[in-house]
Amino acid sequence: MAPRPLSGLTVVDISTSYAGPFCSLMLADLGADVIKVEKPGGDDARTWGPPFIAGESAWFLSVNRNKRSLCLDFSVPEGRAILDRILARSDVLVENLKPGSLAKFGLDYETVHARHPHLVYAAISGFGLTGPEAHRTGYDLIAQALSGLMSVTGGPDGEPQRVGTALSDIVTGIVAALGVTALLVARGRHGEGGLVDASLLDVDVALMTPRIVSYLASGVVPVPTGGTDSVIALYQKVRTADEPIVLATGTPVLWDRFKKALGSPPSLERPEYATNAGRQTHRAALVDEVERLLAQHPAAYWVDRFRAFGVPCARINYLDGVVREAQLLARDMFPTVSHPVAGTVKLVGSPLHLDGSALPIRRPPPLLGQHSVEVLQECGFAREEIEGWLARGIVYQNNRPEPAS
Repeated sequence: MAPRPLSGLTVVDISTSYAGPFCSLMLADLGADVIKVEKPGGDDARTWGPPFIAGESAWFLSVNRNKRSLCLDFSVPEGRAILDRILARSDVLVENLKPGSLAKFGLDYETVHARHPHLVYAAISGFGLTGPEAHRTGYDLIAQALSGLMSVTGGPDGEPQRVGTALSDIVTGIVAALGVTALLVARGRHGEGGLVDASLLDVDVALMTPRIVSYLASGVVPVPTGGTDSVIALYQKVRTADEPIVLATGTPVLWDRFKKALGSPPSLERPEYATNAGRQTHRAALVDEVERLLAQHPAAYWVDRFRAFGVPCARINYLDGVVREAQLLARDMFPTVSHPVAGTVKLVGSPLHLDGSALPIRRPPPLLGQHSVEVLQECGFAREEIEGWLARGIVYQNNRPEPAS
């Protein structure tokens, strides 16, 4: 296996829950050695469930592969000294604790940068490190609400809804990882690290870019419309004889193909449907007519026919269908790992493919403190020191062996 792009770099991740761990997951998948520093008791996500697999949280397992776990109490001076020595030989620090809360431990950016100017410091928060709300604790749900994302999500005439996944956390983790890699490139030029400031709210507002700019241009406040596109028609869910499908006819060429696939019905040749603007204005009548035509056959028939005519379309998968989707299986998007407690676990792979292949899973998600002694020995600490910390509870080591590779 060729070395991954970030091989040789060490990331210290003191974050918890999901956004920070997703950032370090991206870096770990790209080859970085991620040392997951967990407080006594572990990452909060270890308790999230059900579902659990042999007592291990599925949510935790989903975001912590390719990492090593060091369980360390850095709330005490001795623990902070240990962490500081690890940071001295590392390249990146990732944290997602409430802004200002790390200052009492000497782990705020200003203090860390003064001691270790080579470090890239990634601070992930709900509202960012500046501004009047910077001190507030942030969550995915709060960001989706404040950003307007919920205001355009949901059924027509229904209440705003949260997107049904940890969207803010995941995308913020990806954005933070992009910032980290950018500053690592910059460090290669001038030798100094820097600060990545990524917030859930900023990211969700960025996700709303086309809707916000459209509002600023028109002055019309959008509301939930059941997933129809605000600009393109047809670009939405439509009913067939048995189940709905989605259609994307966003260009004149695709609209013409769509009509041909339907047999060029005269009802779709009305002048008001000739342009996208007209189709948008008369969307309700158009959808009624299209659904009347589609009611003649089931979804499977129409998906095959539209694909034959080059019209983008799809059935709407539930997750039991997603994990059987042939395209995703061919792309190795559901790799399995052998976990020391949970056994064989299926995960979601990295969305990145480099040089024609999926990014490999080198390690299963770690047990709490599974690599504590290993990491400390690599940092040059004597066995006697480590045993003293273990005895006093400053360090915790899980002694279950890793599975054979």
